[in-house]
Amino acid sequence: MADQTNIEWTDATWNPVSGCTEVSPGCDHCYAKSLAERFRGTPGHYYEQGFEVVLRDQKLDQPLRWKKPKRIFVNSMSDLFHDAIPDEFIARVFAVMVQAEHHTFQVLTKRHGRMRSLLSSDRFLGLVDLALGGDGSAELFRRDVGWPLANVWLGVSVENQQWADIRIPALLDTPAAVRFLSMEPLLGPVNLDPYLRPAHCSDCSWTSPHQRQPTGAEHLHWVIVGGESGHGARPMHQEWVRSLRDQCTAAGVPFLFKQWGEWKPQHRVAAGMATDPREVFGEVVDDGKHPSLTWHRVYRRVGKKTAGRELDGRTWDQFPEAVAARG
Repeated sequence: MADQTNIEWTDATWNPVSGCTEVSPGCDHCYAKSLAERFRGTPGHYYEQGFEVVLRDQKLDQPLRWKKPKRIFVNSMSDLFHDAIPDEFIARVFAVMVQAEHHTFQVLTKRHGRMRSLLSSDRFLGLVDLALGGDGSAELFRRDVGWPLANVWLGVSVENQQWADIRIPALLDTPAAVRFLSMEPLLGPVNLDPYLRPAHCSDCSWTSPHQRQPTGAEHLHWVIVGGESGHGARPMHQEWVRSLRDQCTAAGVPFLFKQWGEWKPQHRVAAGMATDPREVFGEVVDDGKHPSLTWHRVYRRVGKKTAGRELDGRTWDQFPEAVAARG
């Protein structure tokens, strides 16, 4: 809720809503919930209601008071497309983003279905027009303002292949100037290739593999990857991250590695060797030199700060360029 943040991929956070509910395994150790629930029941505290969904009308105009252009993460303490948030309020949030055109807004959701439905509807555009003082005409809004908004980036959270194949097609089918993924916490290997490069199937209206990505030029513009931190954090395998980096590099898609989280890859050991209780085994590593041995990667819990954010000796802080909105 401030004009400064430690989140590596943004400049500021803006929370016109706080509170959320869990929808998938990536939510299991939610930092926002942990923070808010500490203060549940504290009279007069901002989070007196814990992590229940609360609309923060007083925060709506905050980006308009920030004169210097920023990348702004919308609802770091909630999900803008939560079903407890009325369409009209979401429209008011978008109206502010229209007015604050000097900023770039990064909207991240796990509610891919509602996002697609809402942002594809004339009714919603009419609500945004009304919030801006217009007469509620979607046609006039498109003509005078343009849609999708050029300064709004839309993203979905993806923690494994299952949710990649559910959320990404919905994102690609949603009007957006820039589409991105936040793969944090990354809980398994993910193949993004079908979503990074459109490849038309000559036999039907879908790209390959079938029933994943709609035909056309829609694809991902940016991928963020990170491990889990905090209580109960789960390890992220090094090869999962390398694979995603390599997929993005091959497709020319910007890649940002946010952090290892609590666990960092260490040495390799032969299967069966004893390790420190603070260590866990990761994926089998085949070095090609000792085929008779089974090697495991060891991950040690060293803490977020010590684990850092280097991958193969360097940091990865790539960002997408501005992409013109498409009608």
